[in-house]
Amino acid sequence: MHGLGDTADGFSDVASMWSRQLPYAKFILPTAPTQPVSLNMGMPMPSWYDIKGLDERTNEECQGIDASRDRVVRILEEEHLATGLPYSRMVLSGFSQGGAMSLFAGLQMPPEKKLAGVLVMSGYLAGSKQFNLSPSGATTKTLHCHGLADPMVNYSMAEKTRDLLLTGGHTAYELKPYEGLAHSVSVEELKDGLEFLKGVLPVDESCVVKEKEVEEMSVKELKAAIRKGGLGKEAVGLTEKRELVELLKNNKK
Repeated sequence: MHGLGDTADGFSDVASMWSRQLPYAKFILPTAPTQPVSLNMGMPMPSWYDIKGLDERTNEECQGIDASRDRVVRILEEEHLATGLPYSRMVLSGFSQGGAMSLFAGLQMPPEKKLAGVLVMSGYLAGSKQFNLSPSGATTKTLHCHGLADPMVNYSMAEKTRDLLLTGGHTAYELKPYEGLAHSVSVEELKDGLEFLKGVLPVDESCVVKEKEVEEMSVKELKAAIRKGGLGKEAVGLTEKRELVELLKNNKK
């Protein structure tokens, strides 16, 4: 997940680079909704939630963060339903505000949806008053990479995040500092991120995804596949399973 004001394109190069090293993994890069942001004088921009200021107090309410969390969880659920891929083979990752979303969503997952890991770059724990570390989140491997020279999300916020999570019972959290790194990513950081992904998502032939035939999908799975394929408008008014099957078959690439 990208940072404030960015889009999915902002990290497409990173995803492509990592993908070449993890050819068995699928990368999904969503774009945050465009909405008014207080920090931007109320002007609309891509944002996962509202930010009123850069100090940690102004980020406590984070209006819209629950809706974005629900959207992220839906993306994971749709992948699970469409492919049968277990949540234990899924990772959430993000930069800055996107990193905050990774923590907020990934560490509140219930036991049956425990993730393989959470990778945060220049992020922080947003919405701490709304955040409840789940028992499964407390043992989810988490790597938090952060520049010591970050003027936007000061390193002290990363330390505050670490303290809150460790005090809350997280047992698999690591904060990794980078000397001289501002609010950006570095070659060293991306290398560490890749090694983290390889560690939590090792090659495992038992998890090879075999997509179901359209006719074998349940109505819920059909609807998820239709949303994923951008066919929502074409599905309006369709109520019978055979109609949904026909729509997908006619539009299957």
